[in-house]
Amino acid sequence: MIKNLMGGLAATALLALPLTAASASAADRLPQPVAAPMTLTAGITALPVVEEVRDGYKRTSFKHWVDADKDGCNTRHEVLKAESRIAPTVDAGCRVTAGEWYSYYDGVTVTDPAGLDIDHMVPLAEAWDSGASAWTAQRREQYANDFDAPHSLAAVTARTNRSKADKDPQDWLPPLADARCTYISDWVSTKLRWQLSVDQAEQDALARIAEGCGQETVEYELAP
Repeated sequence: MIKNLMGGLAATALLALPLTAASASAADRLPQPVAAPMTLTAGITALPVVEEVRDGYKRTSFKHWVDADKDGCNTRHEVLKAESRIAPTVDAGCRVTAGEWYSYYDGVTVTDPAGLDIDHMVPLAEAWDSGASAWTAQRREQYANDFDAPHSLAAVTARTNRSKADKDPQDWLPPLADARCTYISDWVSTKLRWQLSVDQAEQDALARIAEGCGQETVEYELAP
């Protein structure tokens, strides 16, 4: 399903602090929370602009597909169950074997979960570049398994997820043009939720795409 139509989270908005010198830390430049809805353009503006650094990144720094709530289902299968348009078939061990999913990146309907990846809206490497390198291992695990937010994870066709890889919106957008405004709204929502930054080229790309997105809004809650 198109992710920005999913409900369940109250909107929390952030206002941007004025940008300081380039040498200022990202923590000093993060937006401060206030209770108000947010337009997509305002959300993009609220993201702090900081140069990205990938030094030290390893995918294993983000432990993912864990069973965080100890109910026998790991995060991948939780997403598959939640996003199936029909009651999914779930075998022993919470293994989802059939259902119906809409991959909103490319507008494809999938019935075999083997053809789906669970995409981290903001890829793990991009999150590392944007502030997660300073987090604890526990915080990175929470990020990688963020099932509580409707925008953080998406069941999409494996080919689109692998085409995206760790690219940000200046280098990759969904092949379905009608999905792009939803996609950048979900991207901005995720970065605001986790108080991640953007680099200048990324912010410029987001702003350029947002010009054609009308009244698209950003909804999220700050991550606990």
